[in-house]
This record gives sequence, structure tokens and C-alpha cells, in this order.
Amino acid sequence: MKKRLLQILSVAIALCATSTAHASMLEGEALDSAAEVISWIVLVVSPLIAITLFWIVHVMPEKIAEDKGHPQAKAIQVLCLLSLVFGGLLWPIAWLWAYTKPVLYQMAYGTDTVEYHHGKKETPEEATLEEKPSEEKPLEEQVQALRDQLAELNLRFSKPAIAEGKDA
Repeated sequence: MKKRLLQILSVAIALCATSTAHASMLEGEALDSAAEVISWIVLVVSPLIAITLFWIVHVMPEKIAEDKGHPQAKAIQVLCLLSLVFGGLLWPIAWLWAYTKPVLYQMAYGTDTVEYHHGKKETPEEATLEEKPSEEKPLEEQVQALRDQLAELNLRFSKPAIAEGKDA
């Protein structure tokens, strides 16, 4: 019984001894200045951060496609830009496309990647063509070389036809 009375008495003293509660450490002008700074952060800085994050997320499929050497990286880039215009609705498609393996492209060109060199992006046709050293010969020499090759081909393919004609 004594314990119970002591508990009630300590609770009553604690309730009477409380002071008024304050929601902030600041008062007056300092409170107004802090509220103004926080409002500017919320109104200006937060949207800038949100827009930047939105942009970074929507450019990621393009960067992934370039890093993986995806042959359709340009089309993925266009889809990413369209996704920005349409509020992000096309972004999942660009993300999936960047991670897919282009099977039909591999069947057509024999590879499923394209190398991007020093910021210069090659088209798929440029990537598959072999580089041939350009010879800086005068036009007359080039024409003569072609005539020699043509004469050689005529001799090579006309001999079997003549030989077959003689046997008959």
C-alpha cells in the first residue's frame, strides 16, 4: 500500500513540475529565417535534385548499351530521349532493350557487338566492313591494273571453255 501511494505521489509531482514545451530551439526572427531557408531548399534545391536524378536514370540505358557494345545503341538513345518527353513511360523498354542480345543482328553481321572508339560511334555497316588501305595511285595506273586483272581473268576462264570445245 505504501508503495502504491509513493508511486501516485511521484507521478503527481512530475506532472506539476513540467514546464511549457517548445517545438523549436529558435524564437522570433531566427525562427522566421530558418523557415525561409528551409522553404527555399524545398522549393528550389529539391526539384533540381529530382530533375537531375530523373535525367540520370533515363540516360542509364544508353550508357549501358554503349558499354556493352550494343549495335542498336543509337536507337536506344532515341528511345531514352523519347522517354524523357513522355514522362518516363518508355524507360523500362529502353532498359530491357539495352540488356538484350541482338540475335538477328548477329545472324546478319556475324557479331552481336559494335566497338565505339574515342567518342566516335560507328554505324553497324562501318563496324563490319574491313578497312582497306587506300592506295594513292594515279588514275591511269589504277585503270591499267584493272585491265591487267581483267585480262588475267579472261585467260583463266577461257581456257577450260576452249578445252571443252576441242574435245567435242
